[in-house]
Amino acid sequence: MALLPPRARPGARPVGRARGPVRRPPTRLPASTAGMAARRFRVGRIVLCLLLLASAMQLVLIQTVRSGDLTASAAKQRTTRITIAAERGAILDRNGNRLAFSTEARALVTNPRLIAANRKEQAPAYKAEMAQAVAAATGGDPNALKALLDADRGYVVLTTSADPDVARALRERFPEIAEEQREARQYPAGTLAANVIGAASWSADDRKLVGRVGLESSDDGALAGTDGYQVVDTAEGSDTVIPGSTRAQEPAVPGSDVELTLDSDLQYVVQQKLQDYVAKTGARGGSAVVLDVRTGEVRAMANGTTFDPRQLGTADPATLGNAAVSSPFEPGSVNKVVTMAGALEYGLAKPDDVLQVPGSIDVADRTVHDAWNHGVDNYTLTGVLAKSSNVGTIMTAEKLGADRFSEMLARFGIGQRTNVGLPGESAGSVPARQSWSGSTFGNLPIGQGLSMTVLQMAGMYQAVANDGVRIPPRIVAATIGPDGSRTAEPAPEPVRVVSPQTAAQLRTMLTAVTQKGTGGNTGTGVAAQVPGYQVAGKTGTAQQVDPNCGCYASSTYWITFAGMMPAQDPRFVMGIMLDAPGGGTSAAPLFHEVASYLGQQERIPVGEPAPVQTLVVP
Repeated sequence: MALLPPRARPGARPVGRARGPVRRPPTRLPASTAGMAARRFRVGRIVLCLLLLASAMQLVLIQTVRSGDLTASAAKQRTTRITIAAERGAILDRNGNRLAFSTEARALVTNPRLIAANRKEQAPAYKAEMAQAVAAATGGDPNALKALLDADRGYVVLTTSADPDVARALRERFPEIAEEQREARQYPAGTLAANVIGAASWSADDRKLVGRVGLESSDDGALAGTDGYQVVDTAEGSDTVIPGSTRAQEPAVPGSDVELTLDSDLQYVVQQKLQDYVAKTGARGGSAVVLDVRTGEVRAMANGTTFDPRQLGTADPATLGNAAVSSPFEPGSVNKVVTMAGALEYGLAKPDDVLQVPGSIDVADRTVHDAWNHGVDNYTLTGVLAKSSNVGTIMTAEKLGADRFSEMLARFGIGQRTNVGLPGESAGSVPARQSWSGSTFGNLPIGQGLSMTVLQMAGMYQAVANDGVRIPPRIVAATIGPDGSRTAEPAPEPVRVVSPQTAAQLRTMLTAVTQKGTGGNTGTGVAAQVPGYQVAGKTGTAQQVDPNCGCYASSTYWITFAGMMPAQDPRFVMGIMLDAPGGGTSAAPLFHEVASYLGQQERIPVGEPAPVQTLVVP
């Protein structure tokens, strides 16, 4: 009987067959699932095509319609225009001494909040150490610096004018300090001629020094020069210039130097002596001007109050101006030279003419008195001037007449700006001729009812000293360009005031003002005398107006003196004004002090003493 093969176990391999992979029949997806996959594939292809189409359109738009705007915007993002500040010119005196000049400097800044965040509990001690170090290195106030560092601020300026080496050392010691490049203005003589020179300071908006007051302001165009520029590529997110990326550049043109007519040595003497005299007499202020007779150049110009341009930010605004050219006053008897000049010029009187002068005179509706009580005295015309008789002056002015007197005022430059070259100059004031009343002519000849500056007053006497030719004063001698070329200021046009003969007669008459004689032959300005020299000049006293009543005050005066030396061949003229000094004060002693210095400094030869002239006839 035949045997049957054994039943194969489920999953067992067939006996006798070669081993290999087991083939299974393919799995079929449901019809619904297959259709969904096909739809997804088609949608994906459509979306992809749409995205590619949009990208292509955007590319076309960028390369055509928006090409110019985008190119300009990209260039703007990667390029930077850097301003190259021009170096500011210097201000020099007549001998080349630098009164103002610029140096390279650094502003030191920091972030107090960053210090507090980085230093944590050590921040207070660290800030105190930083304040002390910056103050010691720059001359600042450690307490003020500590207050800045303690403030809850993200940016403070510790100093604006640190020396570059000092700035570098402080940055190495205190990493939180940053520096900004600046230009610092230096005034080596401090307050010397500060009212003339003025001051310049750093402008954060302009990123340069800017003139604020004085010549620094009025001559800013010449001093500042012309800024340059450089167009470069900068690294993204910073101001770091990429080497070799310069696209365009224009070098800065340095400012010109301005050379003044001032003499620093004389300026110092006049300024110190004036300020001392103002303090000594208790005056509210004062001004003094020294002119070169032959050229009209201002050799010195000083005021009783001044400021330090190195501390402009804390200066009293009232001290920043230049009263010698901007503050007119009533001159008083120094104005009597106008009447005398007119009377001599028109042949109406001679120096030795004798006038019977009463103690008072009626002019229209008012009565004018002399400063001292007297009956009818016999004064020479020289005596009227030397003893400063109001009555005798008005008697002479009435001979001259109002029209010719008005003309003489104009010739002397009263009521006109001198155009000296300084900001804020006043023209003073003279009533219009058509507005004069009868009493007006009782005021003007004795120096009341009109006003002038100290510079104008000195200019009047410069004309007398210069043989009758008035040369309008000037204070800027020349500008010196960056290339060293010197351009002199145009000489002012001379003005013939009186003839040389009249001027010589006036100078002789004015020496009688400073003479000391006997029998009433002493002038009012004896204190102006300088041993070895003939001094010609005129004293003045003018009542100030009381603002409470609009009338003349009985005890507040402007005290003036204008004079020249040596009288026989004048070299210098000086005008002085004191504002409301103590009673009995004269400006003649101050003239004596300055004139004595001038005689020595300029080695002016001494001469014969002036003869004593007759002022009073018995």
